[in-house]
Amino acid sequence: MNPTGAPGLRKKDFASDQEVRWCPGCGDYAILNAVQTVFAELGLPRERFVVVSGIGCASRFPYYVETYGFHTVHGRAPTFATGVKLANPELSVWVITGDGDALAIGGNHLIHALRRNVDVNILLFNNRIYGLTKGQYSPTSERGKRTPSSPDGSLDRPFNPVSVALGANATFVARSIDRFGAHLRAVLKRAAEHRGASFVEIYQNCNIFNDGAFAPLTDRDGRHENVLYLEHGKPMRFGKALERGIAIGPDGLPRIVDADKDDAAVLIHDESQESPATAFMLGQMSPPEFPLPIGVLRAVQAPVFDREHASRMERAAATPGPDLAELLRGPNPWRV
Repeated sequence: MNPTGAPGLRKKDFASDQEVRWCPGCGDYAILNAVQTVFAELGLPRERFVVVSGIGCASRFPYYVETYGFHTVHGRAPTFATGVKLANPELSVWVITGDGDALAIGGNHLIHALRRNVDVNILLFNNRIYGLTKGQYSPTSERGKRTPSSPDGSLDRPFNPVSVALGANATFVARSIDRFGAHLRAVLKRAAEHRGASFVEIYQNCNIFNDGAFAPLTDRDGRHENVLYLEHGKPMRFGKALERGIAIGPDGLPRIVDADKDDAAVLIHDESQESPATAFMLGQMSPPEFPLPIGVLRAVQAPVFDREHASRMERAAATPGPDLAELLRGPNPWRV
């Protein structure tokens, strides 16, 4: 990469000279386009960005972005990203991962990066399939998924990625869809502005091994009924004329109401609630019973791990160190 300190870069300045090698029609192209556009809009020089990936189709990402990048070990991208951020807190660090990479072999690394609230941006491309290895069911595939390796249908119950993130007490949790370009760019920009770990699940169509998995959400006729756009401070309305809304029933569970007749009952979205309970409820909603909420589900502030780590390192450097021999002997030695 050729460093440049000049802000005001354009999207094309974040496109590398590498040939993009994804299947024609893959949703990754749209996400790459959105990320490059957002990077340009953030006004940072290219050398301030670092893109870190694990293993999978999406993990080719660092080759295609003209920034610093690491293509790392399966499932370990959050760990590498944590190290990068601790070494240089001034960097804007982005993790690119897939549903298999992040939620199977890398599940433990993901949840601990989120609970620590390291200031990195984690983008989970969810196509509900292992694409790179030719179509096995993944941790987010629906129960009963028939694939070459599960001809009778999978027995596993799927992970819900945003629920996993909320369960780890992530401070920023959002969801978007590859085909909703403007929405995706807006969510990515919000993630970049958040101080602490941001987690964005992106529904991504794999047109070779799981084509149409999200068609009910993206079809022109279906998106109005099946998608709920979350906006902070605004009522949760959906439908072609926003004629329906989400309310809480007497049993404490969500229900759909006629928003025009029962407007007062429609919930107002508050992404800043300290309790993740409402965000968790929203994250569990999905068609056909409910519309799928997309946008920012939760955005709260909490101590940021890398900042506190940097402060502690400064204090340690300014404090005379202990006698090494005394430290090795320790206050409570024992013999084996």
